[in-house]
Amino acid sequence: MRTTLVRNIASLVTNDPERGDGPLGLVEDAALVIEGDRIAWTGRTADAPDADDAVDARGRAVIPGFVDSHSHLVFAGDRTAEFNARMSGRPYKAGGIRTTVAATRAASDEELGANVARYLAEALRQGTTTQETKSGYGLTVEDEARALRVAAGHTDEVTYLGAHIVAPEYADDPAGYVGLVTGEMLDACSPYARWVDVFCEKGAFDGDQARAILTAGKARGLLPRVHANQLTYGPGVQLAVELEAASADHCTHLTDADVDALANSATVATLLPGAEFSTRAPWPDARRLLDAGATVALSTDCNPGSSFTSSMPFCVALAVRDMKMTPDEAVWSATAGGAAALRRTDIGRLAPGARADLAFLDAPSHVHLAYRPGVPLVGEVWRAGRRV
Repeated sequence: MRTTLVRNIASLVTNDPERGDGPLGLVEDAALVIEGDRIAWTGRTADAPDADDAVDARGRAVIPGFVDSHSHLVFAGDRTAEFNARMSGRPYKAGGIRTTVAATRAASDEELGANVARYLAEALRQGTTTQETKSGYGLTVEDEARALRVAAGHTDEVTYLGAHIVAPEYADDPAGYVGLVTGEMLDACSPYARWVDVFCEKGAFDGDQARAILTAGKARGLLPRVHANQLTYGPGVQLAVELEAASADHCTHLTDADVDALANSATVATLLPGAEFSTRAPWPDARRLLDAGATVALSTDCNPGSSFTSSMPFCVALAVRDMKMTPDEAVWSATAGGAAALRRTDIGRLAPGARADLAFLDAPSHVHLAYRPGVPLVGEVWRAGRRV
C-alpha cells in the first residue's frame, strides 16, 4: 500500500494523550503518515519518516473527522412554517412530527435516498466523516423498513426508531403500537439496523414501554440508545444506564442521580445543542456532567423539526458559548465522544491503526471552531485515507 506523509501541520489533534499534550493529544508543528485507509504514524514534522507521497498542510490545523452520532436524515417535506411561528412567538397547530410522517410516507424511495445523500454530502463538506441516522418518520412496518433500507445504503450506523412517537393510526391503542414495534416491525427492520432507539418522554413512550422496546431490540441483536430527558425529568437516563445503552441523548433535564448514573457507567451523555438553539429550550448543563466524570458527546440531531442543521462546527461553537464547555472539551466530544457513543475505536482519533479520517481547518488551531463561529473553516476533508 502506498503511504502519504502530511507535513507542516500547525497543530494536530490526535485525541491520544500518549501522542501529545493533554486529553486532545495535541502535537504542534506536526505530521502524520497514512498507509492505505489507516493512520500509520503521527509526530513532529522534524521526525517524520519518508513516504511515497507528500502533502503540505501549509500551517493549517488538522483534527479527526467529526463523528455525528445522532441524526434523523430519512424524511421528506418541510416544516419552515412551524419554525417561523416558534421563532416569531406565534401559536402553530400543525402536526409536528406527524407532519413529517405524512410527507415521508408519501415520498418515493428515490426521493428519500436523494435527501439522505444531500444531507450527508452537506455534513461531509463541514468535516463529518461518520454519521449515524435513524428511521422514525414512517411508523408503519413497510415505511420503517424502507427508511432503514435507504439509510443502510449510505451509512453503517443505522438506528431503528419505530418508537419515535405512537403512530397516528394507534393513537387510541398505544399498547397495540408497542406490540407492533416489538413484533412485526422489529422483524422487518432489524436486518438493516445496528441500533434500537426509543423516545422515552411524556407524550411519547413511558419507562415501561421503552424498556419493552429496547429489550426486544436487544434480543434481536440490536444495541440500545435512548432519547432521554429532553423535555422534562423522566426515567430515560436511568433506563439507558440500566440496559447498558451506548448513549443517552439530549440529557437536558437531569437529577443528581441521573448525573451520578451516567458518570459511573459506560453510557455516553450525547448533547444536542442544535435542538436547544432551534427551540429556545434550556441548554443542557455540560459542565455539570463533565465535572462529575461523565463521557460527553456532541451531535447535530439533524432533523426537519427541531434541529435542522448538519453542522458539527456550529454545534461545537454553541457548546462552548452556551453549555460552558472549553474548546478542547467540545472538539473532543464532537470527535472521540461521538465515537464512544457509537462504541467505535477506529474513528474519532488520529493515531496508528485508526481510520484516516481528517479535517483540515483553514486556521492554525482547533480553537478557531469556537473563536470564529459560523465561518466555513473546514477547507479539506479526507475519509479512509482519501481526499474527498
